[in-house]
Amino acid sequence: MTQEAPSRRLVVPGIVVTVAGGAAGYAVAHSSDAAKPDDAAAGSTAAGGGGGGGGAGGAAAPLAKVDDVPADGGVILAGAGVVLTRDATGTVQGFSTVCTHQGCKVSSVANGRISCPCHGSAFDTRTGEPVAGPAKTPLPPVPVTVRGGDVFPA
Repeated sequence: MTQEAPSRRLVVPGIVVTVAGGAAGYAVAHSSDAAKPDDAAAGSTAAGGGGGGGGAGGAAAPLAKVDDVPADGGVILAGAGVVLTRDATGTVQGFSTVCTHQGCKVSSVANGRISCPCHGSAFDTRTGEPVAGPAKTPLPPVPVTVRGGDVFPA
């Protein structure tokens, strides 16, 4: 007894549904807090201001010490997704590490610029505004506050 092979009309839609379902499942799982390492999930909770610090105050851990952020420069905190910059007056600001051109992570802070290695975009350390490259949109600000020499998520 021989069995007929299934037709393309049956196989192709099945493959399309399987691939689409897998892609949708990956997208949902990838953006889930359960998919993130413990420190990344803790950092996103703290940056979001959603408690998670325990105790009555729910205080978030500091992102860095002010002295760790160079004057007229900055530091990239990849785990927290924040670039901290400090101007000549000592004001500390936070920006997202995600380049607004195509979502690459910025890689360095020097000479008043936050630089993205993917396509050459650069952003002003004081404002987050693009100063070079294909990016047209500023880096999103990340609210931070300074208390007792430490920088905290606001």
